[in-house]
Amino acid sequence: MPAGGQQGAGRADEQVDGELGVADQPGDELDHLTDAELAEAEAELDRERAAEPHVSGPVLGWLMVIGGAIGLFASAILAIERILLLENSDYTPSCSFNPVVSCGQVMESWQGELFGFPNPFIGVAAFPVVVTLGVVALTGARLPRWMWLGLWGGTVFGAAFVTWLFTQSVYMIGALCPYCMVVWLVMIPIFVYTTSYVLAERHLPAPAGVRRAVVRNRALITLVWLLAIAILITVEFWDRWYLVF
Repeated sequence: MPAGGQQGAGRADEQVDGELGVADQPGDELDHLTDAELAEAEAELDRERAAEPHVSGPVLGWLMVIGGAIGLFASAILAIERILLLENSDYTPSCSFNPVVSCGQVMESWQGELFGFPNPFIGVAAFPVVVTLGVVALTGARLPRWMWLGLWGGTVFGAAFVTWLFTQSVYMIGALCPYCMVVWLVMIPIFVYTTSYVLAERHLPAPAGVRRAVVRNRALITLVWLLAIAILITVEFWDRWYLVF
């Protein structure tokens, strides 16, 4: 690449995203470009994408398939347990072992039915979509931008919801639901990696620095998030762990 091209490479995100609007504002903003200018802009964007960190489509696909299947399994068990508990108030769920590890306490709280129905039903409905899109991603098919953004929006809701449920379980209810924690464990990486993918593919507009930081550190973000949850649980229940045994 000529010297001028190398200098331009460092500013390509701002030039292409900001001035031409190729990545972030497709549509009417491109009408003033000739075919040659559009092809040149797309070629420049492709070169910059190749030079930047990216998220492998197959990696995300496998994460969605495996994580979605695990989340569906955990949600289905919770849904069954909740139905059995509704049928018989004296029923003890299979995931209730002691005062600390007790999904029954969580399911019977108002937080366990935030939208007027048992929370696990959300997972039963949502995780099959995640698995299906993961399978499609593994085939190499190119999903439209709106579909990726729709998936990303769903993972935003899911990550926010499980984080809220974590705070409620730990600090308000005072009990841990094993299958709920399994859902937390898969939802967080699915959200982080989906966010990284839509940023890397320019489906979601963001400053270049933010995009690079998230994509490069996606594994670290996931690890820190999960470790923070584990540490907070350990600290909060520190004087009650003897009840587990």
